[in-house]
Amino acid sequence: MKNILVPVGSSKNAVSHLQYAVDFAQAFGAKLYVVQVYNVYTKAGTMIKVDHILERESYEFLKAHVAKVDTKNVDVVIKTFKGKLVDTLELVCQSLDIDLIMIEPRTNSVKDEVYLGKTSGKIIKQTNIPALIVPEGLKYKPVVYILMALKSAIMKKEEALVPLINIKNQYKSIVNLLLVKTPFYNEGDFDINEALQSIITNTTYSENATTFQGVLEHYKDNDPDMLCVVRRKRGFFSKLWEKNTILKKDFQSTTLPVLVLSGLK
Repeated sequence: MKNILVPVGSSKNAVSHLQYAVDFAQAFGAKLYVVQVYNVYTKAGTMIKVDHILERESYEFLKAHVAKVDTKNVDVVIKTFKGKLVDTLELVCQSLDIDLIMIEPRTNSVKDEVYLGKTSGKIIKQTNIPALIVPEGLKYKPVVYILMALKSAIMKKEEALVPLINIKNQYKSIVNLLLVKTPFYNEGDFDINEALQSIITNTTYSENATTFQGVLEHYKDNDPDMLCVVRRKRGFFSKLWEKNTILKKDFQSTTLPVLVLSGLK
């Protein structure tokens, strides 16, 4: 894992989140890109464009933000971009060869009951970039136990496992697999191929209405340091993705970092 991207919003947790990202990047010897995406506006009734003002203010905001954390020996690069959030982030991740995007659950939400705010929800829902959701105020620690939850182990894109493999290798983590049989189960869904089997220590089987409910039933027994799920059209967050905002009452594991892999199929 060489390049990690951290989008910065205006949440009160932004400094804590960046410190976690720095500590995480240090463990991998990765470069950390701290970015902000801003929109371009033209002042009503005038010909004065303010995008250059927004760019300067955004850059100065990021500089002040980075100055508040201990960057240690991590190479931290500040960048600002103009455009629509999701489209711009996808282009940035491609151009900078980003391996992982680290997001905080609420980049600008002030509602205490919110787990994933609208902006973070959009990033998770509408992109296919491997992401790590870091709960608010979480202090960095090595990832020893990982719980990976799937409703289907069928894998056509083995490269989707790379972020998980990188984390496992870095921390010598134990990866336990939870296979959840849902009403949408198809024959062969629980056939684990060699690539996945090679990183799994134990496998648990569960029968629930959704992968999400299977995780709620089993994650406390596993007591993981990280939860790993896969981004699918109707996957782990499908129950929650009817809107971009996800409430804490709908996802109770708000102290657990969640690694969201791009689709395996």
